[in-house]
Amino acid sequence: MWSYIIPIVTLIVGIIVGFIIGVFYLRSQMTKMQNNPEMLQKMAKQMGYNMNNQQIAKAQQMMKNQGSGPKQNQGGSNRNNPKFRR
Repeated sequence: MWSYIIPIVTLIVGIIVGFIIGVFYLRSQMTKMQNNPEMLQKMAKQMGYNMNNQQIAKAQQMMKNQGSGPKQNQGGSNRNNPKFRR
């Protein structure tokens, strides 16, 4: 019985730990790309895009804005929020 349970538990724990490590690695790489335009341009070329300096600056700005989190509704009215429309 234990010969079946231990490998399954080990597999599940390995998948979870691998996912967590992958998330932290990807976050660190994205942070490096925000600060390094050459790295961002290299990634774009690998995907088949040629980006000029203006496009790279725009991409960096978009990445920085995404990292700041969602903006809260300051007015208190949910009238324009699609979640609260009827």
